[in-house]
Amino acid sequence: MSVLDPLAGHLDALEDRTHFYAVASQAMRQVLADHARAAGRLKRGEGRRRVTLDESRDGQGPSQYDLLDLDDSLRRLSSLNARHAKIVELRLLGGLTVKEVASLLGVSDTTIDKDWFMAKAWLRNELSPAP
Repeated sequence: MSVLDPLAGHLDALEDRTHFYAVASQAMRQVLADHARAAGRLKRGEGRRRVTLDESRDGQGPSQYDLLDLDDSLRRLSSLNARHAKIVELRLLGGLTVKEVASLLGVSDTTIDKDWFMAKAWLRNELSPAP
């Protein structure tokens, strides 16, 4: 069974473009994490997929994070604050704008901005190497 099988059976239930991207971002996270885990036979850091939390960065700066570490951290964040984890998923993997995420989650743009800021700070702390 493919990770996309549940998505394929429910495409007619999607409400709009934003809802599609929300579902697709969750599927993308699962696909990327599964792929990274399958490649886990490689030594840590070798050939591992890296992501950045900042849209302004080109993925070459110091704030790159291992995709598996990010996925694990998102699981922990979800247990602490599910909305923060969903915002990260939608913004980072779904590519949704603040306005689109706010509309999808039924909160204000300002709330999403604040939550996105807090979630990124929490993730940076979680993903930073121990001193």
